[in-house]
Amino acid sequence: MMDVGRHPNIKLLTYSKVESIKGYVGNFDVKVLKKARYVDETQCTACGDCAKVCPVVVPDEYQQGLSSRKAIYIPFPQAVPSASLIDMNSCLGTNPIACGKCAEKCDKKCIDYDAKDETIEFRVGTVIVATGMDVFDPVILEEYGYTKYENVVTSMEFERLLSAGGPSDGHFIRPTDRKRPKTVGFVQCVGSRCERIGKPYCSNICCMNTIKDTLLLKDHYPDIQAKVFYIDIRAFGKGFEDLFARSKEAGVQYIRGIPGEIAEDPKSRNLKVLVEDTTSNKIEEHEFDMMVLSVGVTPRFDMPEVQQLLTLSKTPDGFFMEAHPKLKPVDAPSTGIYFAGCAEAPKDVKDSVTQASAAAARAETLLSAGKVKLEAITSTLNTDLCRYCATCSRVCPYGAFTVDPKKKTISYIEALCKGCGTCAAECRFGALTMKHFTDEQIITQIDAHLAKDPQEKVVVFACNWCSYAGADTCGGARLQYPPNQRLIRTMCSGRVDEKFVLHAFKKGAPMVVVSGCHYVDCHYIDANRWTQKRVEKLWDKLERWGIRPERLLLEWISAAEGQRFQKTMQDIEELRKKVTQEEIEHTIKVLTEEEEKTKAKAKQTGGKAQKKS
Repeated sequence: MMDVGRHPNIKLLTYSKVESIKGYVGNFDVKVLKKARYVDETQCTACGDCAKVCPVVVPDEYQQGLSSRKAIYIPFPQAVPSASLIDMNSCLGTNPIACGKCAEKCDKKCIDYDAKDETIEFRVGTVIVATGMDVFDPVILEEYGYTKYENVVTSMEFERLLSAGGPSDGHFIRPTDRKRPKTVGFVQCVGSRCERIGKPYCSNICCMNTIKDTLLLKDHYPDIQAKVFYIDIRAFGKGFEDLFARSKEAGVQYIRGIPGEIAEDPKSRNLKVLVEDTTSNKIEEHEFDMMVLSVGVTPRFDMPEVQQLLTLSKTPDGFFMEAHPKLKPVDAPSTGIYFAGCAEAPKDVKDSVTQASAAAARAETLLSAGKVKLEAITSTLNTDLCRYCATCSRVCPYGAFTVDPKKKTISYIEALCKGCGTCAAECRFGALTMKHFTDEQIITQIDAHLAKDPQEKVVVFACNWCSYAGADTCGGARLQYPPNQRLIRTMCSGRVDEKFVLHAFKKGAPMVVVSGCHYVDCHYIDANRWTQKRVEKLWDKLERWGIRPERLLLEWISAAEGQRFQKTMQDIEELRKKVTQEEIEHTIKVLTEEEEKTKAKAKQTGGKAQKKS
């Protein structure tokens, strides 16, 4: 960070917040609020005299609340810039000045109580999202007694207690009596791999963090007994298994089992743990001076704000979703935005550095090219057919359309379009078409699939990123499913127009399936929400026309769910067999009549409009 602060080509804005990011690749307009520090960072020498006279004492966030700081302070050692700042939420007040001792003590006269926040605006070509992560708060897991028992600490607090720059100056002590503990227990997967609290994912770093902590503990205090309670140890990195072996050789005992509850002895303040050792199938009781909860990684608390600023997708775990897990692991779905570190998923330092280097390289490649190449799947706007209804603006996940219905104007930035096709499916006037996925192309595919024995076919509209890839996974695994399913690939389930489904039914299809990404896992942010709404409206229409809505299915299948795709297709085949020829003929008749009514109504409306003009 100090190297970054000194670099002539890097502008580092600390104690600042990004308020807005507008525009698109190559033309991002960024507005940053630089908060007032109330201390001139160019003059401050970080002598600390001001903090000595400050009467305010508050918990120190950097030390995990295990020690205190003053209202005027340096956030952490090696902070950039190396200068104090005033926490106005803790300060006794500046209007009127109720204290002012820090200003009186400062020989350099660095303190200015009248300093104001500053708004900085600039333009950039690319954006790298490296927002980091938060750690799980184990308070909700009451069985572990965190905050109820002082001697139960988190792995983050344990790190500070063991650090030379920590609240105890590197002397490992027990919080209750400030004496060195003789026995320490570690509990793994606290806030990870736990469905009941909504954290089903592995946090990646916890196992190796505990192994590192036990090695440090044994290195400093060889006589301390350490035991680790775990589900399984995931030491899959380079040299990680060696560290695990070293930890066991140092005398650390690993017990495969997670404690059900931690209880405290009121007299000794020791902690008792009851656990089932799954290797010996025995219930064991252990007693410790201290317990360390190895807490997992969680998405940043302000992720929703960043997501809104940059129009990003999120995974069900809450982390940001990359454009493609293998081909574009650092790219966001929006061009010109890249990920680094734990913004995209939990990862250790090595993987974070690797991803940061990849993100920087991707940004440099784009910027050095001077031009942006777009994939030829974007939408095309015909302004002659547009009626300025603003539907496209409302449904586009990337904000590519700006419509003013009053002024009858529309702006379309093609560089923002990612080709989901939701706008084309929702446009009632045919003003929008999607390159390589036009209405004519898709309808022609339907006609080709149903040209012969349509009653035996099932038309499946499959999303390119999930369902179609799920079918690929199914085929690659040699999983058998009925051969009469006819897949039509679309970039997103949002592209599936109502008329595609009705055309398939009119051509004699007994079943039609619309399949896409899982509801909270859409590659195009929220485009599949419009799929859901469109299909629900179709179900109502079919029921009103006397057609069984069950013949139109909506399925969410991911790229990794090959077995789910197989099972779904097998179930659909069973449903297809129950659709009779009479039912298909009735459907064709009803839809033909409805189509004729629509044409007659359109002709009548057009005639009236022409007569009026």
